[in-house]
Amino acid sequence: MSRKNQKQMTPGMLRQAVIGSFIKLNPLYMMKNPVMFVVEVGFFITLILSVFPGLFGDTGANLRTYNAIVSAVLFVTVLFANFAESIAEGRGKAQAASLKKTQKDTKARRLAEDGSETVILSSELKKDDIVLVSAGEIIPGDGEVIEGIASVDESAITGESAPVVRESGGDFCSVTGGTTVVSDWLKIRITSDPGNSFLDRMIALVEGASRKKSPNEIALNTLLLSLTIIFLIVIVTLYPIAAYAGVQLRISTLIALTVCLIPTTIGGLLSAIGIAGMDRVTRFNVIAMSGKAVEACGDVDTMILDKTGTITFGNRLAADFMPVSGASRSELIRCAALTSLHDETPEGKSTLELARRLGDQTTAPDQVQFHEFTAQTRMSGLDLPDGTRVRKGASEAIEQYVTAQGGKIPSDLHELVNQVAGMGGTPLVVCENDQILGVIYLKDTVKPGMQERFERLRAIGIKTIMCTGDNPLTAATIAQEAGVDGFVAECKPEDKIAVIKKEQAEGKIVAMTGDGTNDAPALAQANVGLAMNSGTTAAKEAANMVDLDSDPTKILEVVEIGKQLLITRGSLTTFSIANDIAKYFAIIPAIFMAAIPQLGVLNIMGLSSPDSAVLSALVFNAIIIPCLIPLAMKGVKYRPMSSGRLLARNMLIYGLGGVITPFVGIKLIDTLLHPVLLALGLGL
Repeated sequence: MSRKNQKQMTPGMLRQAVIGSFIKLNPLYMMKNPVMFVVEVGFFITLILSVFPGLFGDTGANLRTYNAIVSAVLFVTVLFANFAESIAEGRGKAQAASLKKTQKDTKARRLAEDGSETVILSSELKKDDIVLVSAGEIIPGDGEVIEGIASVDESAITGESAPVVRESGGDFCSVTGGTTVVSDWLKIRITSDPGNSFLDRMIALVEGASRKKSPNEIALNTLLLSLTIIFLIVIVTLYPIAAYAGVQLRISTLIALTVCLIPTTIGGLLSAIGIAGMDRVTRFNVIAMSGKAVEACGDVDTMILDKTGTITFGNRLAADFMPVSGASRSELIRCAALTSLHDETPEGKSTLELARRLGDQTTAPDQVQFHEFTAQTRMSGLDLPDGTRVRKGASEAIEQYVTAQGGKIPSDLHELVNQVAGMGGTPLVVCENDQILGVIYLKDTVKPGMQERFERLRAIGIKTIMCTGDNPLTAATIAQEAGVDGFVAECKPEDKIAVIKKEQAEGKIVAMTGDGTNDAPALAQANVGLAMNSGTTAAKEAANMVDLDSDPTKILEVVEIGKQLLITRGSLTTFSIANDIAKYFAIIPAIFMAAIPQLGVLNIMGLSSPDSAVLSALVFNAIIIPCLIPLAMKGVKYRPMSSGRLLARNMLIYGLGGVITPFVGIKLIDTLLHPVLLALGLGL
């Protein structure tokens, strides 16, 4: 899955695409694309007319040859459209094939309630089974670590060779089936039934089996169908008009005219653009659960980002102990260490590590009661057997706790808290019973380049909001340093949902990234939810995108990919419709010029004959599809600019270009084709 190791195209993929082009000729499949279905029906009719040229009363010399040429060009047109779609699908299927190699029916050591082991096949594992995996063994299924800590090689899934640490508790407890434990051991609770693992769903998605048309794609299909029906009506009415003017139009010419005027270019490339859009996201090591999610990225107005691990480096680490007046530093360190003895969070572990480095060897007596940190209490600590209660947590939470016990707030506490916040850090206040001892300084550093990235988002009209559990001063400092548009301090899970709902109520599309169980409700509420693969199962289930690299900032790039998809589709639609203008000027004047000489003024290309004009336009209509396949696959380059400038640029390049290109192309083809037609007795 690594982007660095993937080839854009291989001979094998090209071979499969060619085979797929013929398989997709099945009319039942072609009916899913009305525009190209009309072309295929036209091919079958002209094919019959190649054998029975007078079937519909057509007359003329070398009619069979003319019909055969039209039939051949229509056949090639359909093949090229199918080839574009098969190319896009082929890349996804190649990715799926590489993922399937990781799905080995491995042995699993299932643990019973009494601790006994039973060796079974991984395919026999059920949800909530407990398995033990040691160094060198493959994790048999998706799960959550309930005991142990180990390095896990996830290169089979992510393409990254560096092992990652997985441990019980926190947001880094999720493991994926097919990955390998490279050190120590893990006790894992299986979270998925056979055939419903993350890897199974990944394979189905990149293979295309789970792909559904997005709302925008459906809307555009409806537009193309409407245009096709309109042009069919126009062509039907053209026949009696031509007869009245004394022009005998052949059925094959009418079919050719229909194919040239309906939006076949975008009709042939539409599916390929959608598949390629999802493919670009996948190549970025992000799994989108639907094409709708990718498109929604392109419409994002507001982005909600967690602070820690997204805007700042992953873990806040204890850097110093700062006692209040009247309290000793050693006592502060002792109580801070006590509160962190059973704290499995990175902050708790770093606090204990710093205390040990400073010489503290405090241990907890037996029968202590540990209180975990929660978003509601915003503090953690221990209750000792002698009744002593030690706590650490947010400044406001500890102040309320101490005040409720009749304690007093030290006069310099707020000064210390503001000092830490002013340095961009996070203060944790420590207390023993009703006495505040001081502040733990958790160092928080903004990732380099974040300000520039948020400036880029601002340029494309996306508002960024940082959500953090920090106090307002710390949050304001980090927000200013990072360059976000707004922030929500002391943020609880329900606050994130409230922010998202507020933005959505204003008609905005909201994106959010997260990795914890507490992020799951907000990820589900957001229009675009990007979960980290390293995060909890709950987060991945709630989101509609999963980042295999677990890089929270990747949502910035994903948004740009979504915008690129929408721009690519819009640009090629503009080009396709603009094409019809040139083809109109190529065919109509040439057909009617003999009967109505005044129309000669519209024959600005000076095409050689009616037959040459029709066939040249038809050939151009066919070859433009494969010429645009690279653009459909790669996508139109996206540049941050206002919607007005973007529209003007789009109309200039793809609108005007879509008009000029056929004029040049058709004239060139006519010049080359006319001598051939004369040799065949056509084009006189």
